[in-house]
Parts: sequence; structure tokens; C-alpha cells
Amino acid sequence: MKYVYYPGCSAESTARDHHMSILEVARALDIDVEELKGWTCCGSTPAHHTDKLLSLSLPAANLLKAQESGLNMVVSCAACFNRMKVANHEIRTNPDVKKQIANTLGKEYGGDVEIRHFIEILLEDIGIQRLKDAFTHSINDLKVVSYYGCLLVRPHEITKFDDPENPTSMDRLVEAMGGEALDWPHKVECCGGGFALSRPDIVIELSDSILGMAEAAGAQCIAVACPMCQVNLDLRQKDINRKKNRNYNLPIVYITQLLGLCLGISQKRLGMKKCIVSPMPVIEMLSKAV
Repeated sequence: MKYVYYPGCSAESTARDHHMSILEVARALDIDVEELKGWTCCGSTPAHHTDKLLSLSLPAANLLKAQESGLNMVVSCAACFNRMKVANHEIRTNPDVKKQIANTLGKEYGGDVEIRHFIEILLEDIGIQRLKDAFTHSINDLKVVSYYGCLLVRPHEITKFDDPENPTSMDRLVEAMGGEALDWPHKVECCGGGFALSRPDIVIELSDSILGMAEAAGAQCIAVACPMCQVNLDLRQKDINRKKNRNYNLPIVYITQLLGLCLGISQKRLGMKKCIVSPMPVIEMLSKAV
């Protein structure tokens, strides 16, 4: 299995640990990911508030490069995944937009590249049984709530990722690793990622609600697949504790970091030290797979 891999801007900065863990898990499972040559920013969440053509042309420029590589695209960041999917949808369904983007890029892209999130590769191409066979460790009944956020699942007619109201893909991975995937009502609530810099007050309210519900559900950690969600829920806990008189100390780890631990990959190679809230309670739950 070979894919062209679009890491996105956060892979070089705030989500370096996410990027590291994806490459390590891919290597351990013999998933051949080739980084897209000359990739550029997809515009993420801000671009479509500024200029629609720009917000579609930025991801389309990367999809055109992927098309030229002859490979389908795997994406790690939920925001990048969403923007690539939106660009493909607009190009496939709106001839005028397709023409405008072709004029902007100087070359036509037809919307032909298949875009998949790394979680989809794990579940659909590798499969649960092969994952279980590869695990050397178990997370040993660790109580996990899986947090999907907004951008993986919505709008569902475009992303087509899992169930938009009750996704279970990460829950299935948690159970395969020997964890307890807790049911909770906030798995697709917004954490305020798009307001991280402009309206931190909104972020604190939304993230407080998510952390509070995770704690009420009995979670020992939150598993995420979105860099913006991870930063919000991990970095903001001290601010929320101070401003809302809380006492959160809940590890926020990427699902690929959990998978990496179960594959016997070291904490260092998975970037575990980048977590603000210590992931040691999670790591201490690890045991040899039976």
C-alpha cells in the first residue's frame, strides 16, 4: 500500500508529535507514505472566511501535485482533510469553480484524487485483526473518550467520515488496543479551534464543557485526531482551572500515539514529551499483550 502523504503546516510546529506518531505507526505497519513533494498550506480554517476562490485553490494546488504523483492522498490533520475534501467536492460539482481554479493554478485539476484520513487507512486497509496481531502491548482497560471534533465528520455529505453524530472509528481502535472506549455525548462538540487566537474566551468555555463531560464520563484520557483540538484541550487546561476554578489534569493524546505505544514504539519517537499535561498515567497503564 502506497500513498502520497500531506502532513500540513502544523506537522512542522504545534503538531510535530502527531506527525512523528503517524510516520512511526505507518512504518511499523508497512504502510508506505511518501511525503507530497513541494506541498503548501491548504488554508486551513481561516482562508474560507477571507476568499472562497483562495480557500479552494490552496488545497487544489496540493491535490494537483498528488494527481501528478499518481497516488491517492492520506492526510493526518482534520482541518487539512476537511479542506481537501471541500475542494474536491466543489471542483466535481461546480464547473464554474473548476474553471476558476484552473485559471488560478494555470492547470486543470479534475477532482480525481481520493482523499483519506489516516484513521480510515488503519481501519479499512489494515483492519482490526491485523492491528491486533501487530500489537506487542495493551493499554490494559485504560478508560478513554474519543474526541472527533467538528472537521472530520462535518459536513458529512462532503467528508463522508464515519457517522456525523456518533462516530465510532477511534473507539474501535481503543478497544482493539485493550482499552475501554467510554460512551459520552461530547465526541463531536466544537472545542473552538478556529478561535484559538482571536477569541480565547470562547475557547475556554467550549473546551471547559468538553473536559468536564470527559471527566464526568470517567475518562483517564482523551484520544484525538485533530491538531487544533489537541492544542486547545491540552494547552488550555491551566487557564480553565484558573478562570473557572476547575482541577483538570487530563492527558490529551493522539490516537496514533496510543497505537504507537501498543506497537512497542518508544515514547520519544512518538513525541510524548510534547504533551503539556503529562501522559505518564496513560503510559503507566501499558502492559505486555497477552
